[in-house]
Amino acid sequence: MRTAVVTGAGGSLGRAIAQRLAADGCALALTDLPGDALDETAALVRSHGAQVIAAPLDLTDDAELDTFFTRVADELAPVTTLVNNAAIYPTVAFLEMPVEKYDEVHRVNQRGYWRCAQLAGRQMLDPAVADEQRTMVNIASITMHGGWADLAAYVATKGAATSLTRALARELGPQGIRVNAVSPGAFPTAAEEIYDDPEAYSRQVIERQSLKRRGTPAELAAVVSFLTGPDSAFVTGQTIEVNGGWVMT
Repeated sequence: MRTAVVTGAGGSLGRAIAQRLAADGCALALTDLPGDALDETAALVRSHGAQVIAAPLDLTDDAELDTFFTRVADELAPVTTLVNNAAIYPTVAFLEMPVEKYDEVHRVNQRGYWRCAQLAGRQMLDPAVADEQRTMVNIASITMHGGWADLAAYVATKGAATSLTRALARELGPQGIRVNAVSPGAFPTAAEEIYDDPEAYSRQVIERQSLKRRGTPAELAAVVSFLTGPDSAFVTGQTIEVNGGWVMT
């Protein structure tokens, strides 16, 4: 059985990813900030019959991260799959953003990905883990292509996620670990609450996309499932765009 860690599991995308990996037969270790959302995801995943650990976690706290990954190995099995999904996205004009706020975004969105990958990668080298099961997926963002006003810190960290993906794919490939990224477009999630008129924003998204409908979290989760499963056994170092044809690379 595969053991998958999903960060940011309380949000719409993280929840869909967790449910899909549970349906794929994974045991799940889920984490997010404290709150009902994480518990709700855990309950949904258990409905698939999966083994689940759900723990509130501060990705900027190294001691908490160490404890969490040790718990996963002890209570489930060594990590075979990591999905780095958690991120924060404060909307602040670049010239007005306090350095402390930028540092917070960086610690969660970039350093958090880096540290989780390091801890998961060490467990993936356990002899009990088969080569074809050793996978990481970093969730990036369409914003890294065009830039978004008032989201400079977030955009910078999502660009970093793709660069980290390539570097880890190169370095960890000889150990049988595959590392890829998924770059979501504008999915209808709580993230869109930053816009004053979500309906107008939705119309704008559809106008820009080649496919004239909104995507669903389940469609993003299907791509993550592919990248963490056996059908992508020769795919690493890639960033897959899932945006309905808004941006084409």
